[in-house]
Amino acid sequence: MSKSRIAAVDVGNDSIKAIFGDMDYELNIPNVIARDTEDRPVIGIEDLDSKNPLDGIHVRVHSPALKENGAIFRVGTLATKANNSMELDPGSSKSEEDQTLIMLFTTLAMDAVRKENENLFPHKNNIVDATYLLGTGLPLREAKEGKDAGYRSKLLGSVHQVEFLVTPKYQGIKVNLNFDDVKVYPEGFAAFINLVLDNDGKVINKDLIDKRIIIQDIGGLSTDIAVIKNRTVDDDKAQGFNLGVSESLESIRDEILSRYGVELDSRSDVVEIITKKNDRNHIMVKGSRTSVHDITDRILMELAKKQYRLLRNVWQKNSQTEICYFVGGGSIVLKDYLKTLNNNLEGYNIDFFEDEKESIWMMANAYYKLVKDFERKTKKAKPVTKETTKAAN
Repeated sequence: MSKSRIAAVDVGNDSIKAIFGDMDYELNIPNVIARDTEDRPVIGIEDLDSKNPLDGIHVRVHSPALKENGAIFRVGTLATKANNSMELDPGSSKSEEDQTLIMLFTTLAMDAVRKENENLFPHKNNIVDATYLLGTGLPLREAKEGKDAGYRSKLLGSVHQVEFLVTPKYQGIKVNLNFDDVKVYPEGFAAFINLVLDNDGKVINKDLIDKRIIIQDIGGLSTDIAVIKNRTVDDDKAQGFNLGVSESLESIRDEILSRYGVELDSRSDVVEIITKKNDRNHIMVKGSRTSVHDITDRILMELAKKQYRLLRNVWQKNSQTEICYFVGGGSIVLKDYLKTLNNNLEGYNIDFFEDEKESIWMMANAYYKLVKDFERKTKKAKPVTKETTKAAN
């Protein structure tokens, strides 16, 4: 029986962010999959093992939780280059999509198979048995609908297998995934926890503890607005909306293709164009640096107006709110537009995280803090038995 390893995984609509163990390893994988065949063609197959596994994830996934059990996929960066690549669609429920599970299982397998984990998860006949204590989350809308319980039950009590096919370094290895436990947190609550607690569960931001706060988490497919009062999320006032940045990113991608004939591989490519430090809002067209500022400004300002309208409506119903924090990857894309609107209109007390990584990784960090705290409490609660006494001696 293998030992358990902590995994905090944010299955974001743009990418998966995962933190493992004692924060000793991180993974960030584009949330893109593409159906594929078992023997995908590779140029220079003999050099396969010299390449980065993250650039060539090619897997078969077996799980009773999947509607399509045993299907073969390109995952992440490799999938973005496929003509049949799939990203999550607006209006979809994260808890009910096969893609969510495929990305989750593959991310865990990418950690389990690493040489650094051989002492924890022994390799035997190209099979790795790995057990995780998982912390993850769902949008507020799905949590309020009670979908967290069904999502958790899909993961617990079954073995899920990821078989690496034509993947650098890991070809032919199968990873059997088990879960010690699975904690599924509402995303708005998780954001609050990340703001006020450190990794040891100690308060780091006393000023926020007793404030009335709104947290507006803008994701790819949804926006969660959590109202924090008396150190807890007000369940009645917390809301989830089917409004994220993905649809706008697709519109930008489509217009760039239509106007310039330039095809971007994925939404991640659009985000890079919008947020990069140098040559922001520029692309290369036939070798010439070309501005797409008019496209991005028009489309993103329209989305920012919709997001601002959500903020205004929630604030009106919670008039004693002291500050709103915008978090999530979508807040980085819309930050300048939201600030402009706020300066020109109501002038609410709003704030953003200037550290882009902190904002993007906020949910994964929150899940880590929560599941780590759960682990500590579980260990304290375990009764002392003869077996544990022997083990201690």
